Amino acid sequence: MKILVAVKRVIDYNVQIRVKEDGSGIVTDNVKMSTNPPDDNAIEEAVKIKEAGKATEVVAVTVGEEKAQETVRKALAVGADRGIHVKADGIIEPLAVSKILQKIVDKEKPDLVFMGKQAIDDDCNQTGQMLSSLLDWPQATFASKIDVKDGKLEVVREIDEGLETIEITTPAIVTCDLRLNEPRYASLPNIMKAKKKPIEQLNASDLGVDVAPKIQQIKVEEPPKRQAGIKVSSVAELVQKLKNEAKVI
Repeated sequence: MKILVAVKRVIDYNVQIRVKEDGSGIVTDNVKMSTNPPDDNAIEEAVKIKEAGKATEVVAVTVGEEKAQETVRKALAVGADRGIHVKADGIIEPLAVSKILQKIVDKEKPDLVFMGKQAIDDDCNQTGQMLSSLLDWPQATFASKIDVKDGKLEVVREIDEGLETIEITTPAIVTCDLRLNEPRYASLPNIMKAKKKPIEQLNASDLGVDVAPKIQQIKVEEPPKRQAGIKVSSVAELVQKLKNEAKVI
């Protein structure tokens, strides 16, 4: 069984996001970047499945500028066998990423495709669903537990009502939740070994995929700052404000 894992380079989750003065986007110059956190969970789970003897190869793939290769190197240090970097400059929308991944899947013929449930920089949660549709493969979303059983997957996924257990056939797409596992840290020896592992370089244009944006970003605004609360002198006044001003009772 071969597992393909898609990883994305995003602004580190510990960094305070700043919006550009003209509202045209967010500041990315001299900002720490890292792997999208749910993608770390996807890589960890793929490596665990391989360590359990249920997979023979884990391939990490990323789409983006030259620096995006860092995320593949990290995946290799964690335990992926080889990497693929599809070069594409500018903003790459989920539809373009899905079409690129479709080409990679056609080439690599994996049994499973893992990725994070969403990217923290756009919160779209679209790539996995679009790829599933393009390939006509089943998809398990928000996976918090994965069990591989004889060509099938038993997946526990998070829903509004709690937890749902489903069974899907392979090949399949799985989008991984943060609760799926605890990603390991890459040790120095493994980081050194990762430098010797191969990373295949491809261009989006060579795959015949148009990565030109289809969506125009009009404006980006910072979320409003929280205002101080109001002190009330009695329970009656609190009830009155909740009923007439907040309208929650």
